[in-house]
Amino acid sequence: MRTRLLPLLIVLMAAVLLALGIPLAVSLAAAEQQKVVVDRIDDTARFAALAQYVTERPSGSRVDIPDERRDTLQKELERYHDVYGIRAGVYDRNENPMANAPQTWLVPEEGEGRDAFVEARLGRRSHDPEQVWPWQRNRLVVASPVIRDGDVVAVVVTDSPTGQMRSEIQHGWLVIAAGLLAAMLLAVGAALRLTGWVLRPVRVLDTTTHAIASGRLKSRVAVAGGPPELRRLARSFNEMADNVQDVLEQQRAFVADASHQLRNPLAALLLRIDLLALELPEGNKEIASVRTEGKRLGQVLDDLLDLALAEHAEADLRLTDIGELAAERVAAWGPVADSKGVRLLGTCPPTTAWADPVALSSALDAVIDNAVKFTPEGQAVGVEVASNGEVSTVVVTDGGPGLSDEELGRIGDRFWRSPGHQNIKGSGLGLSISRALLAAGGGSIAYAHHEPHGLKVTVTVPRTGPTS
Repeated sequence: MRTRLLPLLIVLMAAVLLALGIPLAVSLAAAEQQKVVVDRIDDTARFAALAQYVTERPSGSRVDIPDERRDTLQKELERYHDVYGIRAGVYDRNENPMANAPQTWLVPEEGEGRDAFVEARLGRRSHDPEQVWPWQRNRLVVASPVIRDGDVVAVVVTDSPTGQMRSEIQHGWLVIAAGLLAAMLLAVGAALRLTGWVLRPVRVLDTTTHAIASGRLKSRVAVAGGPPELRRLARSFNEMADNVQDVLEQQRAFVADASHQLRNPLAALLLRIDLLALELPEGNKEIASVRTEGKRLGQVLDDLLDLALAEHAEADLRLTDIGELAAERVAAWGPVADSKGVRLLGTCPPTTAWADPVALSSALDAVIDNAVKFTPEGQAVGVEVASNGEVSTVVVTDGGPGLSDEELGRIGDRFWRSPGHQNIKGSGLGLSISRALLAAGGGSIAYAHHEPHGLKVTVTVPRTGPTS
């Protein structure tokens, strides 16, 4: 969840910072250019004031007579160009130069310079130039009219390079970028802390839920840290777990008590049946049938008690040689298989896994017992141990009639027995007990078809140790 929530927060924070940073960068560029434009407007105004007097010539004077004011204006423009590198010129209405620096610079035929000159000739200062960005090499052109007696008699034009201004804008942008980067790093750190604070109770809750699902019903969530809603959820989860545990404890206690309490009446009933049998003719079929059902009921009660104990007991996990344990069970069931004419074959190489040896032995006993019980004479039962990096398996296959797909979905349910096997001794609880024993230690049991016929049972136990 953190890998999904953290990128979302980072994207949102980056969007907010960009939404603030981009307008700030644009505003900075506009402010730098406006500062330059205002400075150029002041310069053109000063030159316009000088040019106003240059246009005044005494009546009847010759053109080739030196004009000190014109010379002064020319020197000012040349000094201005030499110091700042800005081209400047004063032109009359017919675009003839009155003074310019450099002297080869004339009114442009087109472009921004031409537009500014035409606009100033109409009696108003030229509009502010378009924004110049750091990656552009445009020039700033500013034009102001020279007005005498209410008439425009000349136009002052300045054409400025933008290198220094673009450098200032770029430097300001670097400062903004550094600030945004620092803010982004700070935001990422805050997002990490925030997601950790929010999701830590969720991780604890997930771990505890998995522990309870694995059979460790006493696991609880520590109600500490995190948002108030998650702390309240943790308390509610603990209350629910307590109630579920209480219900399961009551159910197990009821099953254990019922199976235990029924033993005595059943034993007394079987004793009375035996006494009654002494007064009846020997070989009475009804008495024999009653005895059989009574013994079967006693077996069911024993299995119920075993099931209650299996579901209640804590697994004693330890590193176990699964191959050695399976070989022992194959050897123990060998005489039973021989008496039925069934071949019990074991392939049990050494392999280790974490399991409760007693619980795993009991589960294998139930599985091998079923396999031998339902395998016809002359067929074989195989027990094969294997492992990979994560789990170890014990696969038990038989040559019996097998089960249908529907029956495979129900095998392992309590008291369930296949309709075709009702006449075979059993209570229908053996595989349920096996599943409960394996689940307590993190193991599992699965069922599948065995080709060409029969049942394949796979007992799986983990190879990794239990986590604290």
